[in-house]
Amino acid sequence: MRENDHSFFQNRQCPYFPCHKGAGEDFNCLFCYCPLYALGDGCGGNFRYTENGIKDCTGCLLPHSPGGYDYILKNFGKISELAKKNRKKEANMVLEDYIAQVSPLDEAAMEKARERQAQLAKPPGSLGRLEELSVQLAGITGQVHNRIGKKHLLVFAADNGVVEEGVSSAPQSVTLMQTINLTRAKTGASVLTKHFGGQITVCDVGVNADIREPKVLNKKIAYGTNNILHGPAMTREQALTAIETGIRLALSTDADVFGVGEMGIGNTTTSSAVLAVLLDADVETVTGRGGGITDEAFRKKKEVIRQSIAVNQPDKNDVVDVLAKVGGFDIAAMCGAFIGGAIHHRPVVIDGFISVVAALCAVRLCPNVRGYLVPSHASYEIGYKLAMDAMDLQPIFLLGMRLGEGSGCPLAFEVLSAACGILNNMATFDQAGIDDGYLDEIREGDKFTVEGAK
Repeated sequence: MRENDHSFFQNRQCPYFPCHKGAGEDFNCLFCYCPLYALGDGCGGNFRYTENGIKDCTGCLLPHSPGGYDYILKNFGKISELAKKNRKKEANMVLEDYIAQVSPLDEAAMEKARERQAQLAKPPGSLGRLEELSVQLAGITGQVHNRIGKKHLLVFAADNGVVEEGVSSAPQSVTLMQTINLTRAKTGASVLTKHFGGQITVCDVGVNADIREPKVLNKKIAYGTNNILHGPAMTREQALTAIETGIRLALSTDADVFGVGEMGIGNTTTSSAVLAVLLDADVETVTGRGGGITDEAFRKKKEVIRQSIAVNQPDKNDVVDVLAKVGGFDIAAMCGAFIGGAIHHRPVVIDGFISVVAALCAVRLCPNVRGYLVPSHASYEIGYKLAMDAMDLQPIFLLGMRLGEGSGCPLAFEVLSAACGILNNMATFDQAGIDDGYLDEIREGDKFTVEGAK
């Protein structure tokens, strides 16, 4: 950049230059030097985000001239404080507005799906969860006949400051490498997604490194959270930003179904802390070994969680407060993705332990979200069942899986597709030429049992 040159130009030698594709020929490298750039959505200027998550400030009125840039430098403190206050106020209002858009399941469509299931040439209930899922899908979309075509896995990546306490066997650098590998079909979740013909979006909401892989969506809120042992993981504003990031990403996908996964060393510690607070449970009952640690490290992990909760005193009745004080950017963004899926009237698949804790956060914020959730596999982490019980949900698979990343989601997508296939294509008794009168006694028995249960 030439001194005092404020004209439009592009620095093609800049290592970040490929990230700016989509910003147009007027993209000005001066934007990267704007002091307000780091304020993100709260900068107060006019901008848009490129498809790679980079702020494109070509529409901003302030920094495009020496006078405008000098004005920012002179008044930075005043502008940034006002922008932050407005952003905090707007973030609370935005979350409430999003939550208000989540409607209950369509009961009329569900009843029609049940009637259709009753007409199919099979004993009542003989296809178990497949029947239940087809009815749930009808409630989600408002249509009896559904199809799972496009399948999308959303993975949120972030680092956690608490790893400083030795609560994980893996170094923090693994987060960076696996975040990149997820985009290259080199991890368990991405291999399974590719195997079944799905798409994957990896979103950086807080990895403690600069990622120069253009396939990683850059929505970084900070370079990892703070160490929860010594204070809050993040500010309330940052927690709200992370939730909104997840909502927006979910709303931006045109998939028929999507799953929610994560990548972040140390996030079983933060998830256990969040779950312990939300359920008012003893740390021993919600904390597992995560990716695998020694007995001594496991003991320390539980003690760190206990002390972190004591230090931060999160309010169990305020989900955002809990996420801000002992959570992580990944959990908060995942929570938002579950809400976004419900707004979008799409089924959202829960992966393992971290994912189910995020789902519980979403349900606590908005109870209507529960109807849109589809659990995949039962996680080995001991807190998983407690979180599921709190939402009255049951997993589809029992495969001994505990990888995370969203690895259970591609499998659940196929089960959902099978549920659609049954309802859409199986013959009815009339089409099969079968007199179903022999089932009358069974149906009456089922009816009696259901009415008796009421």
